[in-house]
Amino acid sequence: MTDARPNRLLDAINSPDDLKDRSRGELKQIADELRDEVIDVVSVTGGHLGSGLGVVELTLAIHSVFDTPDDKLIFDVGHQCYPHKILTGRRDQMRTLRQPGGLSGFTKRAESEYDPFGAAHASTSISAGHGFAKARDIQGADTHVVCVIGDGSMSAGMAYEAMNNAGADRSRLIVILNDNDMSIAPPVGAMSNYLSKLVSSRPYRGLRRIAKKVVSPMGLESPARRAEEYLRGFAMGGTLFEELGFYYVGPIDGHDLDTLIPVLENVKAMRDGPILIHAVTQKGKGYAPAENSADKYHGVSKFSVVTGEQSKPKPKAPNYQKVFGQTLTKLAETDEKICAITAAMPSGTSTDIFAKRFPDRHFDVGIAEQHAVTFAAGLAADGLKPFAAIYSTFLQRGYDQVVHDVAIQKLPVRFAIDRAGLVGADGATHAGSFDIGYLGALPGMICMAAADEAELARMVVTSAQIDDAPSAFRYPRGEGTGVDVPETPMPLEIGKGRIVREGTTIAILSYGTRLAEAEKAAEMLAAQGLSATVADARFAKPLDADLVERLAKEHEVLITVEEGATGGFGSFVLEHLARVGALDTGLKIRPMTLPDTFQDQEGPYQMYETAGLNARHIAAKAIEALGRGDIAEINRLASA
Repeated sequence: MTDARPNRLLDAINSPDDLKDRSRGELKQIADELRDEVIDVVSVTGGHLGSGLGVVELTLAIHSVFDTPDDKLIFDVGHQCYPHKILTGRRDQMRTLRQPGGLSGFTKRAESEYDPFGAAHASTSISAGHGFAKARDIQGADTHVVCVIGDGSMSAGMAYEAMNNAGADRSRLIVILNDNDMSIAPPVGAMSNYLSKLVSSRPYRGLRRIAKKVVSPMGLESPARRAEEYLRGFAMGGTLFEELGFYYVGPIDGHDLDTLIPVLENVKAMRDGPILIHAVTQKGKGYAPAENSADKYHGVSKFSVVTGEQSKPKPKAPNYQKVFGQTLTKLAETDEKICAITAAMPSGTSTDIFAKRFPDRHFDVGIAEQHAVTFAAGLAADGLKPFAAIYSTFLQRGYDQVVHDVAIQKLPVRFAIDRAGLVGADGATHAGSFDIGYLGALPGMICMAAADEAELARMVVTSAQIDDAPSAFRYPRGEGTGVDVPETPMPLEIGKGRIVREGTTIAILSYGTRLAEAEKAAEMLAAQGLSATVADARFAKPLDADLVERLAKEHEVLITVEEGATGGFGSFVLEHLARVGALDTGLKIRPMTLPDTFQDQEGPYQMYETAGLNARHIAAKAIEALGRGDIAEINRLASA
């Protein structure tokens, strides 16, 4: 933020070293300026605002006490890393956040030595931190490892697996639980702050060791330990973490530097095992519109700093998520067995629409995709009709459960795969690139992809009627194409696609929402006298063998197009044609997939431009395979 005020301390902070030896008053001023800077940056770029505002003081305190980057600071999820980026030499680049060629919205190893571990999915920090701690010990170093994990991420089993392991082997590790929503502790106040400083202090720990030596010969060590543990647990909420082998400190006010800094200095001096600091913070802290928002401005578009009003463009069509939520809710009005499951994304997946109408049949399991899948399997095994609405990238976390608990048992769990394909500003970590391949590999799985919002509605209805196999339908983030959604969508015939444009020379077989680009490509080809058939596959599994064979037989060139990685729909088509001998006829087949790389963030259209999956690329691929036509003319038409 450009500011004419004199003595602006943040202007002198180019690395965490510049925080050393600062007075407490100076650090408080820097915290205020840092919060203003985060607000100003995100108002320009959009992004995750509330979580970053909630950890301003915590991030500042960590960098002032510990010696990063030698000491490792690992964030969970990464939504909360904006203050960290500003303090670690990236302030001048912050207005490139989530932009093409700019800073990632998450921690990223390739971006800075202060980002020792990338984080965009949840509940990974403690496992990674445990790895860093053991690597440090093996190499004989004497550095610290600090993991910052939000309370939402603590709902995932991986966090407890890591704590169980780290606690059992007594790894020297510091975990900071950023509690900003769940209220899992007693109220924070002067007494709890005092107790936290007390139990982390050297005199208290020395007294504790002396007491253990006294009671041990008397056979009272275990009862004394339990008495102290439960007394502290009653006062401070730490019993669970103590049972996992962590020394618990907290809860403390995560916005109070007068408490945070002494506690961090105390635990920095501790050398006898893992420690958990329970810091209570307020998401959106210091910015009234965020504090008063239901989601605390978790993810925002550009906004006015003064009013908090976001500059969202007026939608031209309902988004896919809303069509899914509305269709499922309407079906549930006549089918009491339908249930909806989300993994901490009710608004993102629009299951909140379902929840308002049927709260008893809506389940938000938290950031716990593995549990979500097997929970859905249990519902299905007892006769209900669960729809598990999970982002494609997050469903990867529950793949073992999809295989063992759903597919092998042939349970009719319905997977609504949100954010399929490329997602824009969130980049590679959130792209839905792999579900076509990883679900299509499973015996008995029915896989669909919606070409538009009307097709999505029909696929929801279709899945609801499948009661003898698992099914999945994928759809992208954002607005639909603007087609009318029927009031009463009809189910699809399983395994059957459709022809949307008849031609003679080139066949373009699309799976998913590239269908609109395929139709544009056909128009470009027609302008050069090249006739193209366009088909919507609808199903990757079971594949419409009759349609595929017809297209192969009646055309010189067959192009398959999908918003997924190599090994998906195009591979299924190629394998089928090879099995029936259709490749021996001279057919020129070209699969078009996402490139074999992890793409950085860009605007959605530009990401597909980079991936080579827009209309001009499809038309050019056909001309290249056919050996005639003018690719330069195609590019001219595309830019017109």
